[in-house]
Amino acid sequence: MRLFIGIDLDPELRTRIERFIEGVQGFAPNARWMQAESLHVTLKFIGERPQEQVEALTQRLRRVESGSFELRFTGYGFFPTAKAPRVFWIGIQADAHLAQLAANIDAATSEIGIPREDRPYSPHLTLARSGAGRRSGAPEWRKGDAPNAAFSVLEKRLAAMGELDLGRMTAREFILYQSELSPRGSQYTKLQRFPLR
Repeated sequence: MRLFIGIDLDPELRTRIERFIEGVQGFAPNARWMQAESLHVTLKFIGERPQEQVEALTQRLRRVESGSFELRFTGYGFFPTAKAPRVFWIGIQADAHLAQLAANIDAATSEIGIPREDRPYSPHLTLARSGAGRRSGAPEWRKGDAPNAAFSVLEKRLAAMGELDLGRMTAREFILYQSELSPRGSQYTKLQRFPLR
């Protein structure tokens, strides 16, 4: 099973971002745009794990404590850079609760042998990936990254628009997801929910 942990978007924010995507995707027609129902804030990518490990993972995640907190979806960028983009993303602003939640989840999952993160948590909402194939959404440079014009028109249009602010929501839970790859892109199933008290 391919697993990750994330925060789902509330319906009003999801609708607002869906409208934004509809308005700008024509400026990067060759990109693979995320389906609105698949949008989420990743807290920890786990990867392939046997199904029997899900219960142990669930038990560890039930012990993670955090209060609810606000997320603001504002700004945008490209990984690894705007000149050699693989990913177009929207920025996320939050208080220290978000980074602490990601760190607590990282620590909890490491108890069952899932490798800890080797870079600081960088919250963002992936909206599109350049080109064909399953290219990594990681922010750092990867083999094969090179200057390209995948998002050049989009970048110019967004720069002309000024500040991008897509709204806010309150995170009240985090979710253990299963990701299944298909020709239409990844399909996500919510396996467990964990409330933020």
